[in-house]
Amino acid sequence: MTTRIPVYDDLVAASKVLGKMAHRTPVLTSLTMNRRLDAQVFFKCENLQRIGAFKFRGGYNAVANLSAEQRKAGVVAFSSGNHAQAIALASKLLGVAATIVMPHDAPEAKVAATRGYGARIVSYDRQTEDREQIAQSLVQEQGLTLIPPYDHPDVIAGQGTAVKEFLEDVGPLDALFIPMGGGGLLSGSLLAAQALSPDCAVYGVEPLAGNDGQQSFRKGEIVHIAPPNSIADGALAQGLGKLTFPIIKQYARDILTVTDEQLVEAMRFFATRMKIVVEPTGCLGAAAAFNEAVPVKGQRIGVLLSGGNVDLSAYAGFLQA
Repeated sequence: MTTRIPVYDDLVAASKVLGKMAHRTPVLTSLTMNRRLDAQVFFKCENLQRIGAFKFRGGYNAVANLSAEQRKAGVVAFSSGNHAQAIALASKLLGVAATIVMPHDAPEAKVAATRGYGARIVSYDRQTEDREQIAQSLVQEQGLTLIPPYDHPDVIAGQGTAVKEFLEDVGPLDALFIPMGGGGLLSGSLLAAQALSPDCAVYGVEPLAGNDGQQSFRKGEIVHIAPPNSIADGALAQGLGKLTFPIIKQYARDILTVTDEQLVEAMRFFATRMKIVVEPTGCLGAAAAFNEAVPVKGQRIGVLLSGGNVDLSAYAGFLQA
């Protein structure tokens, strides 16, 4: 895999590749939240994207850019759910065989959807087994091409098209709050913001229990942590990527954290006031904005809702707690 760090021109190219394959998701507003924060808040609804998350953008862009030989051999990816679904659907659309390495405790809704798109699933224990080693073994044994969930130039470029669209639709922003796991969405978002709204302060937001990104940003080098435990199952990366970290280090204003309780509060707000389903990971940016992790009064702020894939039983529990 190339180690070339992507640039904004790659986002422009990705937009053309995605074309009508990805939804241009809506931007919603809430008078209630505007009044509460005394700010103008815009929500980019990637929970309404294909497969229910922004991950379709990067997954499709990566599979579409494979050579004919790579497509024939097939691909492998590792993911707790949304990247898995993205690669599975993109591969189905492009006629490529996909194998997905997923933890045995991944949300059942995400496992079922991944399998439903025709992918072969290889399960593993995230506490005792290394998903990257499992995937690399499949690469060596079967000649598959690995498409990691965030540390890949085509994935980063694809993810960045969400904020490219966002800023094209609403214009320049004062601040932007982006959910962060391994940094693919954040790094792509930073490239878009630098080109289209260079004065915008862009914040990555991760769960407090898994603040490897915050530690890395403050220390100036990638920090790896033990497997974290949070309801934000799509943001449980143990370290940023070699491609994502340099972009984040250069352009991000800061990395913020939120608690699981704040994520639940945000989920309830979206369900009760805006009538949309947003998964815990998808609420990371919103939770930071809602709790004013940084001052937002009087500003135009953007919040990216990264996904809406959550088991219904778990979702009901979150709303009732």
